[in-house]
Amino acid sequence: MLLCELCGTFVPHCKEFLGIFVPSISDRLTEGRKALGLSQQALADHVGISARSQRNYESGERSPDADYLAALVGLGMDVVYILTGQHTNGADSGQALTAEEETLLTYFRDASKEVRRAALGALLGASTPMANQARGSGQNLVGDNAIQIGSVSGKARIKNR
Repeated sequence: MLLCELCGTFVPHCKEFLGIFVPSISDRLTEGRKALGLSQQALADHVGISARSQRNYESGERSPDADYLAALVGLGMDVVYILTGQHTNGADSGQALTAEEETLLTYFRDASKEVRRAALGALLGASTPMANQARGSGQNLVGDNAIQIGSVSGKARIKNR
C-alpha cells in the first residue's frame, strides 16, 4: 500500500503526493458527474441514493460502495478511472465505446492472429493513400474504396460427390 509522505494517507485518497496535485476519488467522481452534465441531485436520482450521500462522496467524507459504483458503470462512467486515476484500456478521454466499437473489439479479440493482422492491414491500408503504398503489398482498391488484401489465382476445381 502506497502512503503519501506528506500526510500519511493512502495515495488514491490524498490530494497532494510528493508536492504534486493528485485528484482523489471524490475529485474524479465530481469530474465524471460534470462530464455527464448532471447535477448532484440528478446523479443521485439516477443511481438511487440521496443527494446528501452524493455530496458526501464528492466531498470525500464518505467512500462509495459497490452498488453505487455499479450504477455509475450503467451511466457510462469509467469506474476504474474513478477508483485508481487510470483510464481503462488506455483511453485518455474516459468516454465509453460505442456499440459499433464494442462489436468490432469483440470480433477482433476473438479472431486468430492471422485475421487480426489482416484486419489491421486493412485499417492501416485504408488510411494510407494508394500512391504511398509499396508495390506488391497485396492491397488493392476495388469498388467503392473497399480494400482487397491478397489475391488467389489459378483454376478453381469443384469436386462432385
